Amino acid sequence: MSSPLRALLSSRRGALVMGVCNRTPDSFSDGGRFLDDAAAARHVRGLVIEGAHILDIGAESTRPGAEPVDAAEQIRRIGGLVRESAALGVVVSIDTTSPDVAAWALGEGARIVNTVSLEPAAELGALCASFGASLVLMHCRGSMTDMRGFSIYDDDAYGDVVADVSREWTAAAERAIAAGLPREDLVLDPGLGFAKNTKHSIELCARLSELVALGFPVLVGPSRKSFVARAATTPDAKALAPPGERLGGTIAAVLACVARGAAIVRVHDVAVVVQALAVAAAIDAGRGGEA
Repeated sequence: MSSPLRALLSSRRGALVMGVCNRTPDSFSDGGRFLDDAAAARHVRGLVIEGAHILDIGAESTRPGAEPVDAAEQIRRIGGLVRESAALGVVVSIDTTSPDVAAWALGEGARIVNTVSLEPAAELGALCASFGASLVLMHCRGSMTDMRGFSIYDDDAYGDVVADVSREWTAAAERAIAAGLPREDLVLDPGLGFAKNTKHSIELCARLSELVALGFPVLVGPSRKSFVARAATTPDAKALAPPGERLGGTIAAVLACVARGAAIVRVHDVAVVVQALAVAAAIDAGRGGEA
């Protein structure tokens, strides 16, 4: 039986849009905005109205230096939101590295587990297989607590960032598959900005087609990240644009990655990204009609 995400991917026209709802007090962009149950419910309904195909709900910050949040606290923060979101008729993703939180959320109606660590690949792979769910494995090195800052990483940390990410991600994917997860239910996320500096993230975007060639759907999450601001910052700038002022760069990164084969884009600003994707698709279709 096809998983809900697999069915979405097989019937899609263009990239799928994953909208974000962080139930955290300390996320880098929207920390604290959706801790209230009513505010969170309004937000996810709004994301669906704006055109999100998938809702990604999380309760543990992934900003650099963030401390781990235990499973019980993540579940308390999320409350009934997974169940309420699934009732809207949209595919729900749980953003967690915890197998306990993932198991609880899948029982509440989530159909995707989105992990920012490769370490629990086998355990989460087995869990997703038992629920007929999909697993998004994001490439990262080390924990969020160990990350020194936003897009701060040594240039020589990777020999070839695309080759290194491919190799490390594939090893984790093989563990998930060996644990029983169908290959078709795995999604590759290169982890833009995670244990990578601006140069690394930009190169991953530019060469995304090489990751697509591995044969898995690719998800990218450039939304509001510091590498977007750094890439657009002039040498004489006194400060980086704050997260809320990175929409233009986010859209540019989304369109570039979709043009190179990204199947899913994870964003905070759903409506404008949906519009940008629609216009880009119309332009491509028009060009194709003239050829």
